[in-house]
Amino acid sequence: MSHDNSQVYRTTPARTGKMMIIMLGICIVGGAIFFGMWDYWISEPAPVVAMMAGDSAAVAGPAAHTGDTITQDLRFIESSDFRTLAFNALPGESDNNPTINMNVGDKVIFNVDNAGISFHSFGVTAEDEGFGGIIPGSEVASASNPLKGGESGISEFVAGEEGIFYYICTVPGHRDQGMVGQIIVGDVAAPEPVVEETPEPVEFNGVISLPEGSGVPGCEDTNECYIPFNVSVSAGEEITWSNDDFAAHTVTSGLPGAPDGIFDSSLFMAGGTFSVTLDESGEYPYYCMVHPWMTGNITVN
Repeated sequence: MSHDNSQVYRTTPARTGKMMIIMLGICIVGGAIFFGMWDYWISEPAPVVAMMAGDSAAVAGPAAHTGDTITQDLRFIESSDFRTLAFNALPGESDNNPTINMNVGDKVIFNVDNAGISFHSFGVTAEDEGFGGIIPGSEVASASNPLKGGESGISEFVAGEEGIFYYICTVPGHRDQGMVGQIIVGDVAAPEPVVEETPEPVEFNGVISLPEGSGVPGCEDTNECYIPFNVSVSAGEEITWSNDDFAAHTVTSGLPGAPDGIFDSSLFMAGGTFSVTLDESGEYPYYCMVHPWMTGNITVN
């Protein structure tokens, strides 16, 4: 007589159904987070994509160092309300975003120090706006792996041709807040800087919109990542944010990279809302943790 000693494991349909529901839930939440951050993933092309698109900074090799060597110390700094960012000193102060003059073949060595409280990264680009086109070898950290407060790094830039280049913070939005300086190579006239004023607070009408397209860099140029960008409310008045974009966002009090814990919506999807009531007078800056170029401010009277 033979015996079948193999074991047969069985479960009930109910337990199988519960497991399927759990797995489906994990897929839905993971997909929502991934696609909610889709604009961030595609905000800067990978080097191979840039080369295929004809990005000259990505295609060209390093320039030859045939001239002088310049050393430039740079510190990331921030204003107390974090609306203004700069290198070395705030606008109007001595040594604010120092201009570097050099000739073709010269090399500048950057000693970069994060003297702020937020996250920053560094690079040199020929682009007169945005945070792309970073010249290889000039990077210190990156937007996805930035310098924390107190950290530092060293990079080099060799001038391969005449023109105007820019050293910037490569964290999205930080260039537009003032972290940009000029490198003038050769006998080239520098353009006049454009100074923009921060809008005055407007009376609050009940809802702040996160408009369509705010998950893509650019809305910070016109202070339209949150509309209105800077509002004035009375103490105890309810404030509501409405996600009118296709991407998921957060409304997080504090400065980009440095939440203060006063309020946080966590990730909320398109069509969702978040409300908060602030009882103490003062200034309450806030931002989106997924898209850090998105910033706003609440003034409580």
